[in-house]
Amino acid sequence: MKNNRRNFISKLSLGIATIPALSLASCAQETPVETAPKKALPVIITTWDAGIVANEAALANLKSGGTSLDAVEAGVMPAEADAANQYVGIGGKPDRDGYVTLDACIMDWEGNAGSVCFVQDILHPISVARRVMEKTPHVMLVGTGARQFAIEEGFETTDLLTEQSKKDWDEWRKTSEYKPVINTENHDTIGMLAIDEKGNISGACTTSGMAFKMHGRVGDSPIIGAGLFVDNEVGGAVATGLGEAVLRTLTSFLTVEFMRNGMSPKDACKAALERLAAKHKNFKDFQVGIIALDKNGNSGGYALQGGFTFALAEDGKNEMFEAESLI
Repeated sequence: MKNNRRNFISKLSLGIATIPALSLASCAQETPVETAPKKALPVIITTWDAGIVANEAALANLKSGGTSLDAVEAGVMPAEADAANQYVGIGGKPDRDGYVTLDACIMDWEGNAGSVCFVQDILHPISVARRVMEKTPHVMLVGTGARQFAIEEGFETTDLLTEQSKKDWDEWRKTSEYKPVINTENHDTIGMLAIDEKGNISGACTTSGMAFKMHGRVGDSPIIGAGLFVDNEVGGAVATGLGEAVLRTLTSFLTVEFMRNGMSPKDACKAALERLAAKHKNFKDFQVGIIALDKNGNSGGYALQGGFTFALAEDGKNEMFEAESLI
């Protein structure tokens, strides 16, 4: 028996010795997060063109005494209420059965998180997600349960399907053959990260999801670690794009872990996308973008393909940038 145990341990030790070093360590930057230059705070970074308005709302909240958590909630709410934005909130393009279903999550600097998904008839899912975080012992509520909770919390019901989105749905049905084919062109989630003057980071993510998706489909946006992740010791990250791809590699969590191992926010986003691309042979056929913010206020973004934009508010400026891309 002792010989067998000794042989087992010997083989186990040999096996461990032959495992290659983790790619996290091999990708470490010369300048770790701890010694990266500190930016003047606050700093806010948000995905896509709606980010300019979102950043303005978040900055106004911070100036009125809000925390980074208050700021990210307030920041993404204008997009949820904008019927002309067909990727977030009211007016979002419906699923293939004609229903607008919303997903959102929020996370603060203490690691608290709240999430709702597959919610119908509620205008501000980001606020419901915060209530889940603060008023329940849970992280996520879904579907009719999330809707019921929202109504019990005083949220009014709203018809989220606008005339324009219904018209787009009718046009789609004429040529779609009603097949459950993943549509990869419509997924402009709004995700925001903010660090306040106290150095506390929070994040929010909200979307109406993929246009003309199968009824019941949920993407990465409400999933902590996939669409959004925050660790106040390191930083935060938000992903946007094809949720199915992001879910398979927990892209936001991975980005934060790359920063933990010394990478800058931009390089961490790139490394996470390289990992994602390596897992998907068809990565040239879809888009994923990531933004990240570290504990010192440094930020960055990267995308699989060109065209991904983000808004950055720092040093009194609020500007749009187009991220570099792998392709």
